[in-house]
Amino acid sequence: MTTDLSVTRELGTFEFHKHPPLAHGGTRRWLARSQNFLVEWVEAAQAEAEVDFDSDQETMVLLFGGPASVSHGAAVVKAPSRSVCILPPGRSSIRLDAGGRCAVLATDRTDLGARTALNEAHFLVSDPRIEASVPAFRRKSAPQPATQSASIQVIPIDSFSAPASNPRLKMLQSATLSINWVEYEGLRDRRTLSPHSHAHLEQGSLGITGHFVHHLREAWGKNADLWREDRHIQLASPSLMVVPVNLIHTSEGVRPEHHLLIDIFSPPRRDFIAKGWVQNASEYEDTIT
Repeated sequence: MTTDLSVTRELGTFEFHKHPPLAHGGTRRWLARSQNFLVEWVEAAQAEAEVDFDSDQETMVLLFGGPASVSHGAAVVKAPSRSVCILPPGRSSIRLDAGGRCAVLATDRTDLGARTALNEAHFLVSDPRIEASVPAFRRKSAPQPATQSASIQVIPIDSFSAPASNPRLKMLQSATLSINWVEYEGLRDRRTLSPHSHAHLEQGSLGITGHFVHHLREAWGKNADLWREDRHIQLASPSLMVVPVNLIHTSEGVRPEHHLLIDIFSPPRRDFIAKGWVQNASEYEDTIT
């Protein structure tokens, strides 16, 4: 990894199934990260596999492949597949049915001990251009339905519609994270791709279903010795692409199949909140505005 931050950070990109998993509690688990957040991909290796985690901030858990029981303290909720669970700080657990999968998203994990992410080496040097995750947002009050028990909130992704001004995206946030749920059938129209970059944020693109080509372009600076060729990286799901600051990027589903991609940001996208695109933004207040 280069430590010259005038050059883009090396990519921390991989397909989970090409790496040996951690086997624990009836699950197969892979841990990855960006500078500001951690992603743990979990698959049930047997019926009723359990996932425990602990964080000082809210945690987002995305469920796929079947329902799950979500616990925090004495509160227990049955959450359906294709839902986003927002859990308060502290220790929580997810009990997956056979065939269940989930992604655990957090800005910190106090339960990992010496365990490190598969791409940990890419983040040994912090990029000062990246906006800090905290202080970020705080809840105004207790979580609101869709489904809740005490402080656990479960939001089925099909319970709300994308905004009319941006029909491809379904967006949610926690106190320190926001996600875009991007889903479509078949190939993405190559005439309507969306190349863009972020000056103060990394973007995690978590492939859940389908095959994606991530198109990447380095903006040219004055020093031509630092220019790079465009890259077109194909990843099968489940996979993670961490897009560094200032790197122009767009993702393209490239096979005639179902595509589901989750874009992850920390801190939450204030620009998208201001546009009214984040479904549950009204439940939070920004601590620095």
